[in-house]
Formats: sequence, C-alpha cells, structure tokens
Amino acid sequence: MAAVVPHTARVFGRAIIMPNLPEPVIDAARVRNYRERIEKTIPADSGFTPLMTLYLTNALTPDQVDEAADAGVVACKLYPAGATTNSALGVQDVPALDPVLEAMQRNDLRLLVHGEVVDPGVDIFDREDRFLSDVLAPLVARHPDLKVVLEHITTARGVDFVRAHAPQVAGTITPQHLMLNRNALFEGGLRPHHYCLPVLKRETDRRRLVEAATSGEAAFFLGTDSAPHPVGAKLCDGGCAGVYSAHAALELYAEVFEAHGALDQLEAFASLNGPAFYGLPVNRGTVTLVRESWPVPDAYPFGDSTVVPFRAGGTVSWRVAEAA
Repeated sequence: MAAVVPHTARVFGRAIIMPNLPEPVIDAARVRNYRERIEKTIPADSGFTPLMTLYLTNALTPDQVDEAADAGVVACKLYPAGATTNSALGVQDVPALDPVLEAMQRNDLRLLVHGEVVDPGVDIFDREDRFLSDVLAPLVARHPDLKVVLEHITTARGVDFVRAHAPQVAGTITPQHLMLNRNALFEGGLRPHHYCLPVLKRETDRRRLVEAATSGEAAFFLGTDSAPHPVGAKLCDGGCAGVYSAHAALELYAEVFEAHGALDQLEAFASLNGPAFYGLPVNRGTVTLVRESWPVPDAYPFGDSTVVPFRAGGTVSWRVAEAA
C-alpha cells in the first residue's frame, strides 16, 4: 500500500476505494480500519481523501448498511460471486438484496456494479451484455431512485445502457479499455499484464467507449480500476486480473482525448462529472498537464516484490507538471 498510494495521491484529490481485499470490507469496523491504513500512507503534502465502499454479500443487513453510512462510506460494491479478484464472497442472489438496496437509497449511497454474469455457459466476451439484460435492467427498474455506477464498462452495449438509463445510471471507463482491444492480450504472445476483468473487448467496442468518454456527457466519467498485483501473482497459473495504471492514469487519458480532438472535454470527464453524480463538491485544486514524453519504468517497487505498470518500458506523451 505504501508503494502505490502516492501514485494516486500525487494527482487525484479523491479515489473510490474498492473493498475486495483478501478479507473483504464487509462491515463498518473494517471500513474504518482500511481507511486508517490508507491514511497512514498518504504523503504529508497531499490533500488526498480516500472514499470508502462496502462489499455487498447476501448476508448483509439493512442495519449494517446504516452503520456503514455512519462510518462514512459513499457506496456499496456489487461483485457477482466469482466474477473477479477476491469476489468469492460476492452476491449470489441479486433480487434478495432488495432490502439492502432500499437501505442504500435511504442513506443516499451509490451502488457500484461489476457488470458481468458468471454463468460458465456464457462466453466471457458476452458476460457484460448478459448482465445488463438479465440483472441490471430489472434492478434499476425495481429501484428507480437508486443511483448506480456501471463500473469499467467495456462494450458498445454498456455505453447504450448507460445512455438509456441516465441520469439514474452512470458509467466509468478505464484507460486500458479506451486504448486496447482484445488483440492486445495476444500480441507477440500471451500478455498477462493486459489481462483484466471485464476482459478487453472488440475494436468496435473500444471505439464506442472512446466516443462516450470524449462526448462530454455527464453520465460518463473517469474510473481507472487500477489494480496493483505483485508480478508473481500475474505471471503464474491462475494469474490475477488487473491492470496497474495509477502511475500515469491522467496522462494516459490525456493521450486518448488528444488523439480524438477532445482535450476540451477532459476536465468534465476527469474532474466534474464524477463528483456531480456522487453529490460531492468539485475539488478546488488544479492539475497542469504538459505535452512532454517520459519513459515508464519496467516495474515499480511493491513491498517485497514489484508491480508492472501499464505501458511498462514504453513512453507516455503527457506529463503532470503541477498539482496544487
């Protein structure tokens, strides 16, 4: 944690903290403990604030949601059981969550969704589409006042779903899903550091994601889903899903927006739309980016190991000159 929190805190005033630790953040006590651990690693000159979330399970009660809200959580995360890293304790029966979702509405908490079904009969490239039709559409219909973030959308269908259900539903988009399609998993051989969940999709999907991100529409905003796994956990049988982008996230987004003539929309995507959806004030600080190439290290220290960042050994064409 001490190795990677500064990468985020150097640029971002806030970050949504995912709760899928090996021991998931399933109650208010664990929320407080995790926040305290993060705060100890924030650089002294940073104004960074971690925004905490609660891990949803079918054992969670409305009273526990109330307690988590009192502990300062801003959202609860729905992982379908087995969908991604450390999601084994996730939700198995989504309709059974309805009383918990009603408690979230009362507390003005956002529902964050990993949008994939886990049915082994569904192709991995179709799991987002099936989740939208079979799970999320009925959920938002049952809870029209619940604000939902479809996180790290990966398909054209995801873009269409967000647009069809805005302003109730918003969508976040990662740097890797804006920059890569599924070919990147196999270029020159298997590329485990490009493996994430939801998995990279078709080029037609990537183009629709770029169009949505650069559109200026309030329903789309930054969400890196940055996932630091030690190199040994990536380069092994059953390697972890996740791309580490916190070292250069804002700069990578700038590349995408520049390439599509939309730098004037980057501020809304990165700094305005998210706070508006969460009901938070806009950060008062500023970040200055300059068009200047810099080399990305092959790896960063990560405890007793290393973490391989997105675009390791390559270059990024934008640099953060100042964050104040």
